[in-house]
Parts: sequence; C-alpha cells; structure tokens
Amino acid sequence: VVDPGTREIKPGQIRDCNRTTLIAACKQQGFSVHDLGISQDNVESLKKRLLEGLDVADMIITSGGVSMGEKDLLKPILQDELNATIHFGRVFMKPGKPTTFATLKHNEKDKLFFALPGNPVSALVTFYLFVFPALRKMSGYQNANLPKIKAKLSTDVKLDPRPEYHRVLLSWKHDHPIPLATSTGSQCSSRLLSMRTANALLVLPPKTETRSMLAKDSIVDALVIGSL
Repeated sequence: VVDPGTREIKPGQIRDCNRTTLIAACKQQGFSVHDLGISQDNVESLKKRLLEGLDVADMIITSGGVSMGEKDLLKPILQDELNATIHFGRVFMKPGKPTTFATLKHNEKDKLFFALPGNPVSALVTFYLFVFPALRKMSGYQNANLPKIKAKLSTDVKLDPRPEYHRVLLSWKHDHPIPLATSTGSQCSSRLLSMRTANALLVLPPKTETRSMLAKDSIVDALVIGSL
C-alpha cells in the first residue's frame, strides 16, 4: 500500500484510499482524527504505530491485516503484544466478513479497537455499521445507531448467502411517501464507485432454499448514511 499521492506505482502496489475515506467519514461526523499513516507488514512497525495511537486516542481504527493471509498480523498483535480482548473477529455479513472488534487497557484507560477489512467498500460500510454508532455512543448520544427507514426496490435484487448491506441511492416521487431505492451498480467490495452516490444501505436478508431474490417494489429496511 502506497500513499494516494504516489504518481507511479510498481507491480504489486496499490494506492491507499481507505485512510482518506475513513478520515473524511470521521471528520464529516464531527470527530477529530490522528492520522497514523501507513504501517509496514511486520510486527515491529504495526506495534509501534498502534502504541502511538493508543497514547493519543480513545479509539483506534485500522483497515487491512485482519483476514487469513500470511501478513494479516493484527489479531495476533492485539492478543499477544497488547493483551487485548477480541470480542469478535468474523461477522456473518456482506461486505465486511473479517471485521474485528477488541478492547484493551492502555495507561490505565479503556480503549476501543476496530480493525476493518482492507477492501475499500468493506472498510467504509463497516465504519458506518460498527464504528460510527460506537463513536456516537462514546459522545453521549442516546440514539447512536444509523437512522432506519423503509424503501421500495426499483428492480429485482438477488440475495446472497449472507445478510447484505446493498448500496443504494434513495429518491422520492412527489406523490409517494416511501423512497425508491436504486442500486449503485456492481456491489463488488473493491468497487469504491458503489459508495460514490450512495446515501443508504439496504438491509437484505440471506437467501434461503425458498427465496433467492426480492422482487421489484418489495419494501425493505434502509440505513441512511448520507443526505436525502
């Protein structure tokens, strides 16, 4: 992973878009951010960055390093180096399956740790579903969750084996009280364009033996993540 401003990237490198989008999402909601930069994929570099963050922040948010690869080191570092308690490390959902949440003590203070997936859409969706409510709860909001409303599907939608948070644009017709949900296109977790115009996440159930899709005009729950 290289800085977004890098003009030329070499084979095997990818620009870091997650840091930019996550920082922007935090600041948009009024939360201050301390940018820890990009860490190398080794225990020493990761531990140094995490300790730096724990010294100044109440919550640490990372992206990448939590799946099943050889260089996915965050979980063992949390447990073995920082003595953290991992409350969950995999979630039955799409996108965002590797999402990890842990708590730990640092300098006698309680700290929260959200390790989000590395795919850009997965990182941003799980930010809205897990991190944003936690930040609001820590800030004293009584209702910390995302606003939930009903929406009508503009087309048939295929269901996934996992519960899915489908990115959509909600819009209203002047004569109808329920907004129309229009998909932002391919829901591939690496396709950040699916978030570009999205102002809501449809809450879709997993498919079953008797139901593999939701028909056009079905009414479903939608979590609001942007301006309506």
